[in-house]
Amino acid sequence: MTDEEIKQTLLRELKQVAPDTEPEMLQPDDDIRRVLGIDSFDYLQFIVKLDEQFGIETPEEDYGKIQTLKELTDYVRVRIENKN
Repeated sequence: MTDEEIKQTLLRELKQVAPDTEPEMLQPDDDIRRVLGIDSFDYLQFIVKLDEQFGIETPEEDYGKIQTLKELTDYVRVRIENKN
């Protein structure tokens, strides 16, 4: 899976969790929660959806490591690569 495919999936899932936002406007280094105004509960739902979508598992201690679109894209790519 390419970074662009991962990014598109992330944006689609963000739109589902926060339908009143415009995730496609996020820049790579934007803080997702801050820019989109997503609370911690919605962000947790988003991470759970990503785990299901990509077949990965994100430990709770990693939540703080994935705040920007770039960090999240890189994180998902590495998790996918490591499960294979």
